[in-house]
Amino acid sequence: MEELSLHLLQSIAEAEQLGEIFIIGEQLRLRLHEEKLIKDRRHHLRTYPNCFVAREVVDWLIDRKEAVERETAVDMMQKLADHNILHHVCDEFRDYRDAKLFYRFRKDDGTFPLDLQVKVFMRGQRLYEKIMSTEGLLQSREEDGVQYERCFMASQMIDWLIQEREAKSRGEAEQLCRRLLDKAIIQHVANKRHFTDSGHLYQFRTNFRRRRRLMELLMKRPQNILENQDSPFCLRKQSQDRTNFNSVSPSNEVRGVAVRRSSMTSSGSSGYFSSSPTHSHSPPVVMCNPRSVLERPVSLEELLVPGSPYIRKTLTVVSDDVGWGFVVRGEKPCHVQAVDPTGPAAAAGVKIRQFVVSVNGHNVLHYDFRTVSRMVLTGPRTIVLEVMEEVNK
Repeated sequence: MEELSLHLLQSIAEAEQLGEIFIIGEQLRLRLHEEKLIKDRRHHLRTYPNCFVAREVVDWLIDRKEAVERETAVDMMQKLADHNILHHVCDEFRDYRDAKLFYRFRKDDGTFPLDLQVKVFMRGQRLYEKIMSTEGLLQSREEDGVQYERCFMASQMIDWLIQEREAKSRGEAEQLCRRLLDKAIIQHVANKRHFTDSGHLYQFRTNFRRRRRLMELLMKRPQNILENQDSPFCLRKQSQDRTNFNSVSPSNEVRGVAVRRSSMTSSGSSGYFSSSPTHSHSPPVVMCNPRSVLERPVSLEELLVPGSPYIRKTLTVVSDDVGWGFVVRGEKPCHVQAVDPTGPAAAAGVKIRQFVVSVNGHNVLHYDFRTVSRMVLTGPRTIVLEVMEEVNK
């Protein structure tokens, strides 16, 4: 079977980030239409159809709490302009200005560049909506002894594409699915294989229906976030002052001090922690939880063997303005390393030493903390966790 190369994995990550920008831009366009901010406007005896006033949209973003300051709102709109999602009506200005200037979404005036990336993405979105209304294709299935939710078998997907006249032959259908995987729309359940006409299982990687926050446009996902010993995506601050963060309670087995720079700043920080406040030009460092809180290593086989002393729980965690309030670590399986006692995760029942089974229905038992971190960080504000914890712990 063809496994994913490192180069392909990097290309998929880039396509995923670009795809998210497309979705955010489209969701914003529809919202502005609903709010009547996009409409025909006249200036110097000329009518400009389906456009908006730049300054009005900046006001709207701040009023809707999508941005905390005008500079951040302008940065968001500039990000969309940089990706050819919107432009000045006369293409006179390349930058987005907080002024009484007319701008328009390229999808509204038919100038959106339909390159291969966009065509595959738009087709993937159409197939996603079509499959969501089809019964029986997405099911709970098992591969290599692991149960996965809402997944499809490759050969059955090919059958469905031919039946729905989305492809004329099995070869054409397989090539379509390979392009969908290349553009981060679908993925192998364990993210190990390319798409082949086989019995392997795949899932949709992109949730087109999730409501994105515009702030996600400015969230950078540098690799060093995923290379730290602990995942910093969800630790939670109490204030800008130093805050004690106890990863183990009530003992002092592991203790650290953590301060988080706000993710709402123009620097685009996305959850770094350090022992003291950082400056915008200084690389942050994760200092908390230097060693695992597990009393002993636990293998995946030990966790899943019939009669094991572990029970499953389903927990729903809704993030606040600064995160979810817990940290994961380890791999196959990863575990909860730390929980902020006053954070959303603690309120939902997340505890240290719990093993993470699934995130929003996606089985993660074979993933390391880097992958689980990325899934939570780039997912919706509300996450559904399935965890396993030892009885009487």
